[in-house]
This record gives sequence, structure tokens and C-alpha cells, in this order.
Amino acid sequence: MGVSSVRLKRCDLVTLSGRMDSSAVPQVEEVLKDITDAGRFHLVLDMGGVDFASSDFLRMLIRYLKLCRRWNRGDLRLAALSPQVADMLKLTGAMPFFKTFDNAALAVGSF
Repeated sequence: MGVSSVRLKRCDLVTLSGRMDSSAVPQVEEVLKDITDAGRFHLVLDMGGVDFASSDFLRMLIRYLKLCRRWNRGDLRLAALSPQVADMLKLTGAMPFFKTFDNAALAVGSF
């Protein structure tokens, strides 16, 4: 499980890899909390290296999506979803809530 973030001109890019299960959620949430606590609400999650996402991870994603969109402050966008993660989002009915992109460059450019 890996989490890294970089602050760009228009947004913050968070790159995730590995399994996003209940043991990984606190680490990802810590990174997202640091970014949002600093007043930055334009987030891109590059999920190209994620091969599994649990319901805990989905709950955390939805919580930060709502936080970013509150009062039209920003947005959380997903990039490079694996077929397994995309299927999970579709099966749970969460896919329509997220803006998804084929790669991180397109997602970053959308801000």
C-alpha cells in the first residue's frame, strides 16, 4: 500500500497503489485531511495502482467528496480506475457521484 501527494498549481494530486482496505484507509485519510485542513479542496486521486477497494475506502471517498464540494469549494476527481475498482463503484451505485478520467493528466487538467 502506497500513498504519495504532490501540490500542483490548480490542485493536489494524490497517488495511491496497492490494496485500499481497512488497514490502508487511515493512511490515505491522514493525507487527505492534511490537504483539506490547509484549505485546499481541489483533489485528484490517481488510482492506477489500486487493485482492490473496500467499503471502508468507499465511505472515506464519499466523505471527502462531500467535504470538497461543500459550499462549492472544490471537487474530488478519480483517475485511472482499474476495472475492479470501477466495477465496485458501479455495483454500489457510487459511480455517478464521481468525475472519472482515463489518466491523472486529464483529471488535473480538468480543474
